[in-house]
Amino acid sequence: MSGQGVWLRARERLRRFPELLAGCRDQAAAYGKCVAATTTGRAELRKDVCMKEFEALKACFTQAAKKTMK
Repeated sequence: MSGQGVWLRARERLRRFPELLAGCRDQAAAYGKCVAATTTGRAELRKDVCMKEFEALKACFTQAAKKTMK
């Protein structure tokens, strides 16, 4: 297996990644809203406050990444 072939496949997967991640916009928006809502004023973001939203976004990203492997 050539090193160049690996880079060409990786480049192709990365080229398609923004298109695949666009399907995660709802999860990204929900996470962003949670973060914004919990950090109003001088409040700092605390760990695990938006865990549910983060896990949904992470799951979507994982699914999108798996699609790039096909």
